[in-house]
Parts: sequence; structure tokens; C-alpha cells
Amino acid sequence: MARFEWDPEKAKSNLRKHGVAFEAIEHFDFETALEWPVNREKVYGEKRIVAISLLRGKVHTLVYALRETSIRVISLRRASRKEAIDYGKSRT
Repeated sequence: MARFEWDPEKAKSNLRKHGVAFEAIEHFDFETALEWPVNREKVYGEKRIVAISLLRGKVHTLVYALRETSIRVISLRRASRKEAIDYGKSRT
């Protein structure tokens, strides 16, 4: 199983803004995720990835960075309508 990490202040902010706790990442279905890179590596200083998949039966959007020994959670929220449709199309 992957090891997850995140900034505690960012986790609090994400919970307030999106109503999703970073701890829920344990239930994110990486096996069926639709993923693509965020094209802003120069801005962030690291390669970030957007992933859309199921988390406890609902479609969610995750932004994360791969570290040497972990996955760093940047953002986790319910998917937008368009994101959910795109995810559904990728599964058929």
C-alpha cells in the first residue's frame, strides 16, 4: 500500500473548502483512475498529477505529487459534473 503525506494546514483548508478530509485518500481507487499531468511544473517545482476516480462510491478529483517514498496529497474534492462525465466515459 502507498504511503500518503500532506501538509496539515492544507488538509484543514481542503476540509473547510471541499468538505473532504485528506485521510479519505485511503479509499481512492487508483486502479480505475483517469490521470493526466498538471502542466505547471515550473510554477510548483514538482510534477503534479490530476486523477479522477471513485472514493467510497462517489467520483472525486485528486491532485497529487509523487515523492520518492510517498504520494503527497495536494487537493481532494468531489468531481465536477464535467469531470464525472469524463470519468464515466473513460470506464466504458
